[in-house]
This record gives sequence, structure tokens and C-alpha cells, in this order.
Amino acid sequence: MKILVCISHVPDTTSKINFSEDNSQFDTNGVQFVINPYDEFALTRAMWFKEKQGASVTVATVGDAKVEPTLRKALAIGADDAIRIDTAPLDGFQVAKQLAEIVKSEGFDLVLTGKESIDYNGGMVPGMMAEILGFNFVNACIGLELDDKQATAVIEIDGGKETLNCSLPLIAAGQKGLVEEKDLRIPNMRGIMMARKKPLKVVPAIDFNTPSSTIKYEKPEAKGACKIIDAGNIDELIQLLHNEAKVI
Repeated sequence: MKILVCISHVPDTTSKINFSEDNSQFDTNGVQFVINPYDEFALTRAMWFKEKQGASVTVATVGDAKVEPTLRKALAIGADDAIRIDTAPLDGFQVAKQLAEIVKSEGFDLVLTGKESIDYNGGMVPGMMAEILGFNFVNACIGLELDDKQATAVIEIDGGKETLNCSLPLIAAGQKGLVEEKDLRIPNMRGIMMARKKPLKVVPAIDFNTPSSTIKYEKPEAKGACKIIDAGNIDELIQLLHNEAKVI
């Protein structure tokens, strides 16, 4: 079985976010990038299928050479090889088209992704890929088992969970529960050394004119200053809650 895990190269959540060029570009100076956390759940589940069922695991992402350390980390975790599609990711549709082309050319049986990336939180790419490819698709996946060409998936729904049976090929967009956080893998020294020798293939992007473009970024409004009120001054507290906070 051939499994593709789609990896997003995203800023660490502790990074300070700034914009440049009149707020039209994301400023990457000083930003630490990591594997998208939702994709880590997918990668860890793929490693389970590799170890238990002998599957091969490929990781792929869309981006320039700056994303290669993120792919190398995925290789250090245990993926067999990596593919970098050599173009800048511009929007969800463009990324889905580029990744779908890899799926078609390489003949993957199962595609695992995170349900969304933590930078744009679009949640579009997995479903778009499934539509482009004509694959079965499950979202918000919190459990996945494989038996030959059949899959049993558990998905999170409002107020509970649902269990589905479907056939491969399949795209599953995972989240916490697909594996538990305690089961996520940290690359060890042996894995890091082996990752240096594993194949990382760079492929050209297909011609595609994305129908959308980013015009401007805006940060949320800064939070107001905190007011400290003496514990015994109930009247002032009530006045502020009524007139300023307007919660009473």
C-alpha cells in the first residue's frame, strides 16, 4: 500500500507575526517554522500503517527550498521519501491542484492530511483534492483502520462521532484522536541521520492560474489595558462593568 501524507510548513504558534510591503506580505524574519500540528497526527497514523501493515509512506508539500527542513523532519520521524512541489503556495485551490497531480502520477492508495493548517485555517485542501481526484473523503477523522482495500473511519460530528466504511482510494483529513498527543513522534538522532540519506525529490509545478490573490493582511485589534480595582471598591467595579464593559 502506498500512503501520501501532505505536510504544511507553518509558523510555530509562539512566533511573533508581522507583515511587510504595506501589509501585503507575511514577514518571515525571525519566524520558526514547523510541521502543521494536524499533519503530525496524520503522519503518526501513517507510520503505524507502515509498521503494522508494511505500507510505504511518502510526504509532500508545496513550496520553495525553505520548506525542506520541515520535510526532512518528517523523514526523520520515519517517512520513506519526500516530494517538494517547486512553487509558492498561493491559496488552497492551487495547493490542492498541485498535490492532486502528485497523487495521480504516483498512484497512492491513501492520502492523509490534517483537517486544516494552523496559519490560514482554511480547511479546503483535502476536500478539493478528493473532488479533483474522484476519491472518497472523510473529514475531522479521529480514527482510521485499514483492511486490504477497505477503510473504517471514525469522524467527529456535532455532539458525538460517526463510524463509516468506505473503499480505497481515500483522502482522510485528521485531527487529534487519529492518534493521541502522547503518541506523536519526536525525531531521534538515528532518525535524523537516516533522513539525510532518504530521497527528497523536487518536481516542477503544473501550470495553474489561481483565481484568488491576497490583497492585504490585518492584525486583530490590540486588547485594551487592564484596569486594577481595589478589592473593597465595589461601587467602582459596578460602575465600570455597567458603563465601560457594558456587561450589566
